[in-house]
Amino acid sequence: MIAKDLMYRFEQFASPQIAEKWDHVGLQLGNSFQPVTRVMTTLDVRPEVVKEAIEKHVDFIFAHHPMMFHAAENLDLSDPQNNMYAELIKHDIVVYGAHTNLDNVNGGMNDWLAHELNLTQTVPLLDGGIDPNSGELYGMGRVGILPKAMNTDDFAVYCKQVFNIKGLRLINGEPTKLINRVAILGGSGGEFYKQAVAMNADAYITGDVSYHVAHDMIAHNLVVVDPGHHIECVCVHQLHLLFDKWSTENNWQIQITESKVNTEPFTFV
Repeated sequence: MIAKDLMYRFEQFASPQIAEKWDHVGLQLGNSFQPVTRVMTTLDVRPEVVKEAIEKHVDFIFAHHPMMFHAAENLDLSDPQNNMYAELIKHDIVVYGAHTNLDNVNGGMNDWLAHELNLTQTVPLLDGGIDPNSGELYGMGRVGILPKAMNTDDFAVYCKQVFNIKGLRLINGEPTKLINRVAILGGSGGEFYKQAVAMNADAYITGDVSYHVAHDMIAHNLVVVDPGHHIECVCVHQLHLLFDKWSTENNWQIQITESKVNTEPFTFV
């Protein structure tokens, strides 16, 4: 197969048209007509991930987060980020990024996160519009019901277990509240806490909550769990499963591997 085959099939699932306007999704680097034999799924494209890809003889990196959040100002290869680009080019590795289109699409990132929590009766947290591929309503985030109600402390412990993390931040806007209806939005979703309140969520799970926004959440009597941004690593395995399915359906002669590099930048001490 060629790289474009996988790109085309993925975009039938998660159209670039449903990505946020500020986002940069799609082909990040390389030639879309390059033959591909080994694909690696990853959350982030970092120098250590590229090193892993080279060692595994990968020729296509499929990532959730775009390779470039900020444009390169020069091509000084003493800069680790620039050198990473050079290594990708030197080893003929195609890079593709599926970011907010994967966050928005039904059956994508936020459904995967809701599934990890065993939420039922899920609906989108945000109203995104109509998916041009499916004709269905789509929207970022999910709101659903826990298997059983629990207090805030137990809920925080549950989130740690579900997402396999050693620590998180709990914004306990109403300590005596029982948590039953939960909103979740992968990545940085602090700005959308009012939508969680409007959807009658007892608790909201999202990453990268800022200090002043946390104060506002408390003022709204909202319980918020901030497990960090890295819980989106659920995509590494889920993308592998998707690609395996499509490979069988289309008789692609490729191997699919998952990155084993932990790109979580924070350590709990």
